[in-house]
Amino acid sequence: MRIDLMAGASYNPAVMPSPVPTILVFDSGLGGLTVFSEVLKARPDARFVYAGDDAGFPYGRLSESALTARVLSVMERLIGLYDPQLVVIACNTASTAVLPPLRERFSVPFVGTVPAIKPAALASRSGHVTVLATPGTVARDYTRDLIETYAAGKKVNLVGSRRLAGFAEAELAGNPVPDAELLEELLPCFVETEEGRTDVVALSCTHYPLLLSRFQNLAPWPVNWIDPAPAIARRVTQLIGPPVPGHEADENEAVAVFTSGAGITSAFREALRDKGLPAVVVEDMPLLQG
Repeated sequence: MRIDLMAGASYNPAVMPSPVPTILVFDSGLGGLTVFSEVLKARPDARFVYAGDDAGFPYGRLSESALTARVLSVMERLIGLYDPQLVVIACNTASTAVLPPLRERFSVPFVGTVPAIKPAALASRSGHVTVLATPGTVARDYTRDLIETYAAGKKVNLVGSRRLAGFAEAELAGNPVPDAELLEELLPCFVETEEGRTDVVALSCTHYPLLLSRFQNLAPWPVNWIDPAPAIARRVTQLIGPPVPGHEADENEAVAVFTSGAGITSAFREALRDKGLPAVVVEDMPLLQG
């Protein structure tokens, strides 16, 4: 069932000009907004659907089989509704587990979000790199393979936080957690030995850049924070090209879709509008516990 949460907002792909693509940006919640913002800069003319599977959030609590089944189910519904020309999986946890079955099931191209281990390793001068992610991403063989391939010879510190994604959602809702709680999650990222100390932190959950300014203020020493969103936006334009000349986007060409909507407060709606998503709807897709 489709429920409109914002009076006066509309989204009607049928009346849009055909040369302009529809881009679907998908995440378990609101973390993918960091990726959406960069893709919007790269293709400001495009029609956008931002989809947050808030009924399934957080994905880190799901087994890999349950996560795969959930994402495939939700994606089938979203693709049927919005017919995107490209899908961005703006979630490290989903990307490291579900990209192959998504590409097998659907013909639309998918751009994933994986831990930025290669750029982090290249940026490090001390050789001490931290990958800050969710527990699910930290545990994936995919992540270990990236480290072996791109960070051989580096000292890679894997930190899996169970709480930061929720902290980021609270931040966006106008309910920031105290510094002490945030610092408790952040401090394991900073390692100092006689051989050197951490100088690069790869933000390997799309929620985490929402907290970047606070990370920078609370960090025990300055580091290079790697956000993969700009690289994802570049990949999008590689696949579907630059903006279409002569087309100006308007408010009717962007919509935020949620699978529950239970936590959509007025602060959330205002934050979404500020991000360029004036229309908010719910496609009710409850998470079935097996």
